[in-house]
Amino acid sequence: MQMDIVSDDEALCAQPVLSGGPVHTERGFVIHDDARSWDSSLTVAEGLYLTTSRDILEAMARGEGPRHALVTLGCAGWGAGQLEQELAQNSWLTVPADAGLLFDTPMDQRWQLSAARIGVDLFRLAGYSGHA
Repeated sequence: MQMDIVSDDEALCAQPVLSGGPVHTERGFVIHDDARSWDSSLTVAEGLYLTTSRDILEAMARGEGPRHALVTLGCAGWGAGQLEQELAQNSWLTVPADAGLLFDTPMDQRWQLSAARIGVDLFRLAGYSGHA
């Protein structure tokens, strides 16, 4: 209600808002599949976009928004070069962007299916590190 946008669309009202962070936990981000020119959008991958402007939320409330969308609050942040260093150290598993995985896969299965696409079974990973 903070943004004063109201919708009668029951499906939209039931859609979860994902909570992220720890940075900008009050800011909203919409990941979607709609190439229209929203006020503030970035192309993430072919057919995937990130929008941070109010106009997309208003369109969604009117039933005129993207066919598929994930609404999130907050993001992560890194210092200059930090993310690149973490990627070089294999601190992250990265997978190609996939709209089907984001929009068609149940939330509780996304992490396992994402890892499986690059041949990783997360259930086989140890919860600790060691040195050989």
